[in-house]
Amino acid sequence: MKIGVLGAGAWGTALGIHFALHGHQVWLWSHNDAHVAQLQQQRTNARYLPDFLLPDNLTPTTEFMPADLVIIATPVAALRQTALKLVAAGLDTVPVIAACKGFEQQTGLLPQQVLAEAMPQNHYIGVLSGPSFAQELAQQLPCAVTLASANFVWIQKLAATLNNTVLRLYANEDVIGAAVGGAVKNVMAIATGIADGLHYGINARVALMTRGMAEISRLNQALGGQAATLMGLSGMGDLILTCTGDLSRNRRVGLLLAEGKTLPEALTKLGHVAEGVYTVEEVCRQAVKLGVDMPIASILQQLFHGEIKVGAMAEILMERTPKTE
Repeated sequence: MKIGVLGAGAWGTALGIHFALHGHQVWLWSHNDAHVAQLQQQRTNARYLPDFLLPDNLTPTTEFMPADLVIIATPVAALRQTALKLVAAGLDTVPVIAACKGFEQQTGLLPQQVLAEAMPQNHYIGVLSGPSFAQELAQQLPCAVTLASANFVWIQKLAATLNNTVLRLYANEDVIGAAVGGAVKNVMAIATGIADGLHYGINARVALMTRGMAEISRLNQALGGQAATLMGLSGMGDLILTCTGDLSRNRRVGLLLAEGKTLPEALTKLGHVAEGVYTVEEVCRQAVKLGVDMPIASILQQLFHGEIKVGAMAEILMERTPKTE
């Protein structure tokens, strides 16, 4: 299969390396000429995923090439613009998978909804979600994720085609649930990172993760997703990984905030995009719009706006009016 991966960050590069190693012809696209030149010359992504060589059948490029499948691994903020470039290049009906997690700012749309608006003639749109760190996939360590689409017949065939001994793919028709789980777990990972950084202990970590899942579930239900999806890889699985894994960018943001760094300072030190930071605002907007109670997300929003101090988060959450579970 000819696969185009759009976005040459850590995750896009890892996906490109993986599929190339398993016999697919891959082209890895970036809008940055200098970055592509570095990839072509050094055959490694020195900035985002060092120490991993690009296979010979992976072609870094600034041009769109023929493809049987396109995977967009840009940040959510660049998803619409990237999709419109595909349309302009005549690739508007090629099957496309969004491998990014979050809500589009201002519109509040999930990745598959952004693609549907940008590519109205495309009937093959899906999302890739689940517990997956770029570095481990590039190392070819075992991983299992979800491929979700409203076009269930297609996504089942695609999952079967791409499934291999390293990356196990589970097909799911609940694309809303898969996308919501993938987006909001990043918010909860920032909160968990803060708790860990402040040495609140494992009890607090697990409490945050569990109540975080309750918030994700309420929002998912309000948006039309299925509860069962959140018990799988793109819900509970991704939440556990992102809240506890040392490779989690969003968790690292929380740890840096706990050290007393400002949000801009934390993001500068991180050096990568942490989608949870941008997701907080849209999640809170959706929660207000839909009447969904999301106290953890709301506390983070207040922190980001400078309305509370990082050390006050636990006290505010613990002093909330007692409720039933």
